[in-house]
Amino acid sequence: MAGLSLLVALAVLGLTAVVGFRIGRHNVVDVSWGAGFVVIAVVAAIAGEGELWRRVLLAILVGLWGTRLAVSMARRSRGKGEDPRYEDMLARAGGHPVVTALRKIYLTQALALWFVSLPVQVAASAAGTVGVLTVVGAALWLLGITFETVGDRQMDAFKADPANKGSIMDRGLWRYTRHPNYFGDACVWWGVYLVAAGGAGSLVGPAVVTVLSPVAMTYFLVFATGARLLERHMAERPGYREYQQRTSYFVPLPPRG
Repeated sequence: MAGLSLLVALAVLGLTAVVGFRIGRHNVVDVSWGAGFVVIAVVAAIAGEGELWRRVLLAILVGLWGTRLAVSMARRSRGKGEDPRYEDMLARAGGHPVVTALRKIYLTQALALWFVSLPVQVAASAAGTVGVLTVVGAALWLLGITFETVGDRQMDAFKADPANKGSIMDRGLWRYTRHPNYFGDACVWWGVYLVAAGGAGSLVGPAVVTVLSPVAMTYFLVFATGARLLERHMAERPGYREYQQRTSYFVPLPPRG
């Protein structure tokens, strides 16, 4: 399953690279990020030999999350130019732009996609009944998808109001964390991990290795391609430093001051 999933990830990001170079912007990779997980989860559900209900459950959980994310990213990027995060990344990397983009964006994304989806791949061959880990994982997934969906809708409504132009969004969930959507992403993948680990009945065995997948996803969201890059881009906007001082960086907490 691991080999098949790696081929799927490379194929998805390879196709994305073709599209990205053709349209002249690499933020199309944000759309394939969510879609790629959906494809891997569906392949695992079909090709796996473990408990059918767990394969189907994981395909549903990952499918709902990935489809929502892909549609959201496609809608946000429609009619816009390149994402400043990727412009900055490529400018800092130097080298031939095509080779650098293939290596720094598409290949890295394909490998990350494969690695983060390891719990889904392992669970495709797992046995076991519904247990505490399955229930807790599903609840954590629900918390995460709620944070993502509500946070995104609140931000969209804020941006749609002309009166908010030039202001910093600090309402709703954004009052408690500067990145409710990224926090939600992390919760989703810790939830998926727990549902997958429930196939072993405990957090031992293959689950010890696959725990590195939600750890990696959380790292990407907090320090690599997620919140850290966005904050660097937002740092000079009027009012953002004050917002940083009173609002939690990642985990939702009551505002300071």
